Amino acid sequence: MVSGFSHRTTTLLGRIAVSRVLRGQRRPDGRVKSSQFSHLARKFLSLVDTPGEINLHHLMIVTSDSDRNNLKRLAKARQRCAAKILELYKMAGAGHIGSSLSCLEILVDLCFGRMEKHDVLVLSKGHAAAALYTTLSLSDRLPETELSTFYKDGTVLSAHPPCSGAIRAIPFGTGSLGHGLGLACGIAFSCRFTGKSFKVFAVLSDGDCNEGATWEAALFARQQKLSALTVVVDLNGVQGIGYTKNILNLEPIVDKWTSFGFAVAVADDGNDFGSLCRAHEAVKNSAEPRCIIARTVKGHGISYMENRVEWHYLPMKDEQYAQALSELADAGLH
Repeated sequence: MVSGFSHRTTTLLGRIAVSRVLRGQRRPDGRVKSSQFSHLARKFLSLVDTPGEINLHHLMIVTSDSDRNNLKRLAKARQRCAAKILELYKMAGAGHIGSSLSCLEILVDLCFGRMEKHDVLVLSKGHAAAALYTTLSLSDRLPETELSTFYKDGTVLSAHPPCSGAIRAIPFGTGSLGHGLGLACGIAFSCRFTGKSFKVFAVLSDGDCNEGATWEAALFARQQKLSALTVVVDLNGVQGIGYTKNILNLEPIVDKWTSFGFAVAVADDGNDFGSLCRAHEAVKNSAEPRCIIARTVKGHGISYMENRVEWHYLPMKDEQYAQALSELADAGLH
């Protein structure tokens, strides 16, 4: 943190930062959409912690063509996955839509950008299975034709990830919360005996962090120095029967994971690929197991679902499905 900036200096830094971003955001006629500028202005102001203080570390603006192209690629993948998730849930007449949308950026970031061929992903919050199936499929880890069988009789794409081992990219069935991290730890621990080298990612929920087995596994991970392990907590603040803060408050959650010996980074906007990238980068060289706290929004991207407890379960009606697709299409235009 650097203090002592005058208002004039802070304003100048803001103009420089925003202008650098806008070079890649202009229309063909040279103008910038007012909504884009407003978003960037709000983003800059959020970096000023108190009058006269600015967090220069977080004022890192993505400017290289490769970084911008990668973020665009991930955003397009997210758009395709979100549309498919909505389609799958509408066809099935099923719920858990909000849970899938809150962790979608986390899964897209992993499956389309971060994971290599032999890396392993464990989705502990198995009720978000449609998000997992979709990201695996569209990233060529599961035949896309299988998606049409979602929730149907005889399918391997059930409401929760299957226990049968029928899908190579899904090592375990999950959904009874609290077990995913232990399973991921076992996979990471196996490297010590097989000589194989790969990374293991475990995606947890608020509900997972209410379970004692999760914290037993965290102790084990630190004790065994499982440096191949990265935990991503999809912290959307909502659980099956209410808001986390009212059920079993997890805060200060960063302190908890730190005290268990993890290298911890926070993605303040876990539904933003840039924020996720910065968090992963901050801990990628740690010799200890890592934990990314991704602060997300339940039902992200669909206005009537966002931060609503009922969208842990509800299926969509026809008019709700149409509205969701419309909002998704509008978001893709920005």
